[in-house]
Amino acid sequence: MTDKKLKILIVDDNVQLRTLLRITFTRQTDYQLLEAENGVEGLKLALDERPDVVITDVMMPGELNGLDLCRKIKTSEHKSCFVVLLSGKGQQSDIDSGMQAGADVYRVKPFSPIELVDIVKEFQIK
Repeated sequence: MTDKKLKILIVDDNVQLRTLLRITFTRQTDYQLLEAENGVEGLKLALDERPDVVITDVMMPGELNGLDLCRKIKTSEHKSCFVVLLSGKGQQSDIDSGMQAGADVYRVKPFSPIELVDIVKEFQIK
């Protein structure tokens, strides 16, 4: 493995969830974390900072929800970014919408933060 830290952007309007993910991932030394509280801020960071992984909530207030954010990332020059969608909506149609938006992984809340770390580690190996 190289010395380059994997850059992860967490986008969620829920500060407690961002804190939980930050604590979970900072226990792993291989990650550089960025945070945004809405889709617009997340898109700006994604395009400026070019993270390796974006973990985003689907339902967020404002101009861009997580599906919109995912679509914009996946149709940008940064389309190789690995995107994980997190949502309280778990119907098959919701999952299908997330995958159609370009998500690499869709997880329904509540989810295991450790499982999320495992997903990112698996991405890192590929």
